[in-house]
Amino acid sequence: MFYVARGNVPHTRHVQHRSADGSLYAEELFGVEGFTGRSSLLYHVVPPTRVTRIEPQGPVVIETADDGSHHHQLIDTAGLAPAGDAVTGRIPLFHNADVVLGVVLPATAMPPDTFYRNGEGDELLYIHEGTGVLRTNFGDLAYHPGDYLVLPIGTTWRLDPDAGVSQRMLYLECPSEVEPPKRYRNDYGQLLEHAPYSQRDIRIPEFREPRTDAGDWTVIVRARGRHTAYHLATHPFDVVGWDGYLWPFAFDIADFQPITGRVHQPPPVHQTFAARNFVVCSFVPRKFDYHPLAIPAPYNHSNINSDEVIYYVAGNFMSRRGVGIASFTLHPAGIPHGPHPGTVEASIGKEATEELAVMVDTFRPLWLTRQAAALENPDYPYTWLPSAKAAEETRQLTERGPEAFPD
Repeated sequence: MFYVARGNVPHTRHVQHRSADGSLYAEELFGVEGFTGRSSLLYHVVPPTRVTRIEPQGPVVIETADDGSHHHQLIDTAGLAPAGDAVTGRIPLFHNADVVLGVVLPATAMPPDTFYRNGEGDELLYIHEGTGVLRTNFGDLAYHPGDYLVLPIGTTWRLDPDAGVSQRMLYLECPSEVEPPKRYRNDYGQLLEHAPYSQRDIRIPEFREPRTDAGDWTVIVRARGRHTAYHLATHPFDVVGWDGYLWPFAFDIADFQPITGRVHQPPPVHQTFAARNFVVCSFVPRKFDYHPLAIPAPYNHSNINSDEVIYYVAGNFMSRRGVGIASFTLHPAGIPHGPHPGTVEASIGKEATEELAVMVDTFRPLWLTRQAAALENPDYPYTWLPSAKAAEETRQLTERGPEAFPD
């Protein structure tokens, strides 16, 4: 990422930094990979180490489901009801050692005196529906549909949804850094001209005046597979200034500039973020291929050593039978997948797609959770078989307007 400074910071690091009344601010190094990774320096009114009470909150439990066979899977979350807040309402659907992926439909804001800190990994929230404010110890980020919200490990935050506005989010947790792919960056970290977005598209938290309210403030910390409540006597958002390379940010999927070509482009051109052993891709509205004999629908392909999850956000997904908005497909390693019957012919001559989807490709096998298994459509693996109404389906597909062709 790149260097950012906000608020009141001293002219050089690790020196005295005092308030107008002469009291010394407490400096905190917020960094990853010991002292060699990205980091920022934060300056607190009150030392962040002052904890008044510690209480166990129980383990983080993910239950794996396994039906004993290896096949494509369709998980439909459209019918889920709002529940909990941005943390307690999470429904994990897929997981492995590198990532946990699921949905959350917050019914309420977090309690006004409560905050969250993931001490095990980065977090990413994709806002499918809803508006509100992500409040962090670095500042505030207003969010809207289409936003990716990226929270580095150790960030203290809370989510305040706007009242009366439905909320639906894709969430992701991982014990590694979520960042722009290395191939998009030069040796100085600057995003290159051929990258599908630039630094200008990345939204930095809006700095807010420090809060020093006295009270009983609770930070729920996730670490070592459990949640622990840390109680503070002063508000945790007491930062007077910060600078560095490690901070939360927002990126709007609408600012992703798609890469197209004469023939169908493979999924890596849609890559948006990278982490250890997985990538996040954005399928956005774009022009189709311009070779005179181009086939816009994706070709059949086998994920020989990666699992592919697609979350369907918007569009008419004509290359997928039975797939609707807020559904997930999992196309696992070892078996081929591709467009459903009739969609290849129907795609020929189309000029553009209106699809919007988020894809996560993992390089180690994903497992379904108990919650995902309860939402699975068992007929999905057989939807590539020709339909008795194949000719009519192809005709209807051909007559439609701009369509969605996820890989």
